[in-house]
Amino acid sequence: METKAREELVLHRVQAFTLAGDYTIRVQFDDGSEQLIDFEPLLYGPIFGMLREPSLFREVQLDEDFGTLAWPNGADIDPDVLYYDLVPASLTEVG
Repeated sequence: METKAREELVLHRVQAFTLAGDYTIRVQFDDGSEQLIDFEPLLYGPIFGMLREPSLFREVQLDEDFGTLAWPNGADIDPDVLYYDLVPASLTEVG
């Protein structure tokens, strides 16, 4: 049986961020890289949809325990989703 080689994903953490626009955040990662991320396409559903309110979106904080961005309403995004530009589980269809 042939074994398929897997590319290992390196886990990353958010180190810092700055708000850059209405729903855009410049994110700095632990490897020194930086990305400008438009969150608007992610702001759907019962938790993330609330962040369409600009004042709530701007309340974003760095969760240093988990190395990611988090909001007071309980929304947070896996730092690897941000780093690798993946689709968050909350936006994938189940079934």
